Amino acid sequence: MGKGFAFVTGAAVGAVAGTIIGLLVAPRSGAETRAMAADMANDAWDSARDMYEQGVDQARAAATDFGPMMDAKTDELRAKVDLARERMDQLRESLNDAIAGGNVTPAADVVVESSVAEAPVEA
Repeated sequence: MGKGFAFVTGAAVGAVAGTIIGLLVAPRSGAETRAMAADMANDAWDSARDMYEQGVDQARAAATDFGPMMDAKTDELRAKVDLARERMDQLRESLNDAIAGGNVTPAADVVVESSVAEAPVEA
């Protein structure tokens, strides 16, 4: 990015310098050159204003589209959360049924055996 930026900057500076030198050495009278420079400045100002207005219009359009898009994404996420809650409820019910039926031992009632051999205690 550094080389590309340097090239663009150099090209812009060169274009501005060339324009200024061209205006200064042009075989026109001062009044004509000033009028031409004023016209160029006005054209540049108009172009900048048009670009600004287009940017504002695009930003407004993006902001207008953003709200409905966020609403749609929020609804989609809410539906996924509701589906996950339903699945959790189903799993909880099936686990409770299995525990009630005696098919599963609750974790509080499970006895864990130690796999580490205990060393004899010397007195």
